[in-house]
Amino acid sequence: MSEEIISIRLEVRNQQVKKDLEEIISSIKEALLEKSASASCDILILEIGEDLKKEVQLIQAILTSGTALEVFLTSSRIEPDLLIQALRTGAKEFFSQPIKKEEVREALLKFKERKESIKPRKDKKRSGKIIDVIGSKGGIGTTTIAVNLATDLKKSQGSPSVALIDMNLIFGEIPIFLNVDSAFNWGEVARNVSRLDATYMMSILSKHSSGVYVLPSPTGLDGVNVATPEIIEKILLEMQEVFDFIIVDGGQSLDDVSLKILEMSDNVLLVAILSLPCLTNVKRLLWTFRKLGHPPEENTKIVMSRYHKKSVISLKEAEESLNKKIFWVVPNDYLTTMTAINRGKTLSSVAPKEEITQNLTELASSLLGKGDSKKTALWG
Repeated sequence: MSEEIISIRLEVRNQQVKKDLEEIISSIKEALLEKSASASCDILILEIGEDLKKEVQLIQAILTSGTALEVFLTSSRIEPDLLIQALRTGAKEFFSQPIKKEEVREALLKFKERKESIKPRKDKKRSGKIIDVIGSKGGIGTTTIAVNLATDLKKSQGSPSVALIDMNLIFGEIPIFLNVDSAFNWGEVARNVSRLDATYMMSILSKHSSGVYVLPSPTGLDGVNVATPEIIEKILLEMQEVFDFIIVDGGQSLDDVSLKILEMSDNVLLVAILSLPCLTNVKRLLWTFRKLGHPPEENTKIVMSRYHKKSVISLKEAEESLNKKIFWVVPNDYLTTMTAINRGKTLSSVAPKEEITQNLTELASSLLGKGDSKKTALWG
């Protein structure tokens, strides 16, 4: 099968930079230099720095019209304000001058990888499964479970495609847990929802070394009131076309947006610990779900986090109080968990043989329908 060609157009004033870019493009057999100034292309490499206001408008017009799938920028100026404003328009890469050839080459190959990952399958339309991981209170390991579930699913047989979304408003921590530095978040998607398609989606996602694609939450007040149920629905529907699994770290909120995610989810993991306040919250959430009519009872699974056998409240007492079976039990291992978090790594990369690591791997297998039947109902 022949490799798909990516077309690249240059709008660069600096002749030495232009010459270097042409040399890089010619060295990649799957890349084609588009010489027509009006032709559509996959990538437009644009030099900026003379009149940023006009250049920002140009970038937005190019991306909105679809003249280029992605815009890469280059400039001899590297002031932080210039870089931030330019990247906020939707440009994917920035190359300082003089350019580093290996950096440009790597960016072009990453684009090729993104483009191939969203090519539609001819056999069937993809419909990824949404797994919403929500906490009954803060600080009980919800993000730890969401992050490691996503990376464990990616490692499973067949290497399914996995996306991880942080829906903790303002204080999302997934980038810290995975040591991912992302220039974009779902607030950017919400503000540019008219441009939302698979290509745009893949251009703003950050890829973790595990192969999981990450969409962080906004990091400041600019994310407040940006998302609506309609926008989140569009984001998730687009992701279902691209990914096999979408893991949502839903935090503890129960607003209109989180209710829409619950409605769309194939499975909801309700994370709790064996404490009276937490179990009371779980009972209230289960009652709310039943009143709403979604998610279905069988799709709501209670995951008991930080479990130790000497807990004052037993698992049996918790089940009797909730009138619902506990689906999964995650052992308490504060030291291993905090070591992974502080190093920005997954449990499997820090402590692959520890009980908690193997436990969460089994959880991923159970959601795939491949877990040990004796462990699927309860693990601990």
